[in-house]
Amino acid sequence: MRYVCCLLFLSLFSFSTTVDDVVINVERKLRSMRSLQANFNQIFYASSVSTPLNEKGKFYFQKPNWMRWEYKDPEEKIFLYKEGVFLFYFPEDKEVIQSELSKEMYESEILTLFSGQKQLKDEYTIEFSPFPSESQKTWKLKLTPKEESDYTHILLEIDEKTWLIRKAIFFDWAGNKSEFQFSQIKTNVRFSDKVFELELPPDVEIIKDESLKQNENIHHSSTT
Repeated sequence: MRYVCCLLFLSLFSFSTTVDDVVINVERKLRSMRSLQANFNQIFYASSVSTPLNEKGKFYFQKPNWMRWEYKDPEEKIFLYKEGVFLFYFPEDKEVIQSELSKEMYESEILTLFSGQKQLKDEYTIEFSPFPSESQKTWKLKLTPKEESDYTHILLEIDEKTWLIRKAIFFDWAGNKSEFQFSQIKTNVRFSDKVFELELPPDVEIIKDESLKQNENIHHSSTT
């Protein structure tokens, strides 16, 4: 009898929890968080390739908008975002690609999600979406961008206890899917400043994309 009552209580609790309840708790958690560190597993499913690309590493985030993706496997590389610029460092090739962070990039959208600077319901239409998952004690949401975007929707998996994002899956219009899984999450970690700096050997080539070159030319023209 007690077992049945427990099941009934849990069923009623789940039924009474709305999308708004989940969103409010997630946003409250994100606003209270100063920094975050986690292991990540990134899986890219290309519509034209049968075997997905699986990459692993460590993720670091610090408010207001600094982040570092430190890839360890299968190839070592670092993606660093700071002060409006994304640096892609490939140690094996001895190259750094310097780029402005595009709004459509998946990493950019994750930055928006973790920063907690925007109201999620202002940016997306949100609904429950029970997609398949190994985790049972999670809330699963579907976010559809309200403005035109390179992706059709995002699926989020939210931990029921911590209200942290455990998984984010992006679907683009070409049929590709990018999945980010986060584990061993620690919040409010005090990072050294070096975490968000790149230590580069002297023989590294720095390549700037066209948007940065154009902005530099505009800035140079306005100051001469």
